[in-house]
Amino acid sequence: MEQAALGAVSEVSLWSLFMQAGIVVKLVMLGLLSASVWTWAIVIDKAVTFRKIRKQLDNFEQVFWSGQSLEELYRSLSERPAAGMSAIFVAAMREWKKSFERGARSPIGLQMRIDRAMDVTLSRESEYLEGRLGSLATIGSAAPFVGLFGTVVGIMTSFQSIAGSKTTNLAVVAPGIAEALLATAIGLVAAIPAVIAYNKLSGDAGKLTSRMEGFADEFSAILSRQIDEKLQSSRPGQAAQ
Repeated sequence: MEQAALGAVSEVSLWSLFMQAGIVVKLVMLGLLSASVWTWAIVIDKAVTFRKIRKQLDNFEQVFWSGQSLEELYRSLSERPAAGMSAIFVAAMREWKKSFERGARSPIGLQMRIDRAMDVTLSRESEYLEGRLGSLATIGSAAPFVGLFGTVVGIMTSFQSIAGSKTTNLAVVAPGIAEALLATAIGLVAAIPAVIAYNKLSGDAGKLTSRMEGFADEFSAILSRQIDEKLQSSRPGQAAQ
């Protein structure tokens, strides 16, 4: 009897614990493992995306401040899909050209339309940067409690084994306790990286958004000056005075 008990204890491994677990605990473990895989998929995708966007922002700023005319830059960027600062620039220039083609007369109204176009584009770019980060927050907050649920079920299994065998022998209670601890461990494995990744990626997304907001403000000031100059030059009577 003791040899059988020792043999049962020696066979306790991660795989054997999973296979011996009840259907509820198995579902909990599989769900947490799936959440962990999804977390790392998001982390890798966001890391690659953010690196690509940083490079795009650096390249655009280099070209924008190189002295190239706004018209030439607009023509080159409007011919292909734009993102980040390029999208904000194209949206502002498109509104600029449409307004003057229709004979804009109010500098305040034109400036408001341009700012609105940039705000809408900036909001869209910000939503793209923050996409799927909510999943990390959900996993980080919910995974420990899901693991705790598996722990409770595992402990209940141990008590049922004790009641059925009418003994507190370690060989009887060990599988249930180990099963419970494994569910807790998997919950932490899923939650901890999700919380760390969410904080890091949220900060990176905020920094990228701040860079685009800064460019939008600077470009708005540049267009404001040009609007004043263009509208004044279109009023020869006032210019002569």
